[in-house]
Amino acid sequence: MSVARPNLVVMRREMVTVGCRMYDKGLIVAAEGNLSVRLGGHSFLVTPAGRCKGSLRVQDLLEIDTLGRSPQGTATSEWPLHSQIYALRPDVRAVCHAHPPWATAFASAGRDLDGSLLTETAAQLPRVPLAARSLPGTEALADSIVPFIPTCDAVLLGNHGVVTVGADLLSAFSLLETVERLAQVTLLAEAAAGNSGLDRETLGKLQNPSG
Repeated sequence: MSVARPNLVVMRREMVTVGCRMYDKGLIVAAEGNLSVRLGGHSFLVTPAGRCKGSLRVQDLLEIDTLGRSPQGTATSEWPLHSQIYALRPDVRAVCHAHPPWATAFASAGRDLDGSLLTETAAQLPRVPLAARSLPGTEALADSIVPFIPTCDAVLLGNHGVVTVGADLLSAFSLLETVERLAQVTLLAEAAAGNSGLDRETLGKLQNPSG
């Protein structure tokens, strides 16, 4: 039995809304980040390349095929990452990729996240694994998540942010926020306990990743 194609107008509005939320919450800056949803069959809706997600319009979004092609414009350069996820996870219908500063700091320091730290995340995110560092927009980046994405809904990308998945775009975005909060509380808890296990230089980078 075929799966009903979602309402494209609703999907476009939702993607614009999520893009604005990511930008307004500081999870991305400038033209960072990308979003996609599975429309059914071999069709997907994605954000365009090189555009600020905080100022997208519904008409800016692109319908593409599995190879990332669209007559409407150029899709996000990270489509190989999204495509890999959809191939490995038939249950996933939406993908969020962003550079939230606290979580990206952990990814840059070579650390994954232990979701058992928080009662709220223990069941949902027992672990947020760290993928190997790879160049953005490459097949190597897409391949880096292969060991993790079949069983994990959130993955830290080495030195490159976070990717989350969900049954819809709002669910994937909510998980992105949760990962960022987990990263923030993890560092604050370690600092408060006085046993962060990090040397001063690394701790400084985590506290000020843009410095």
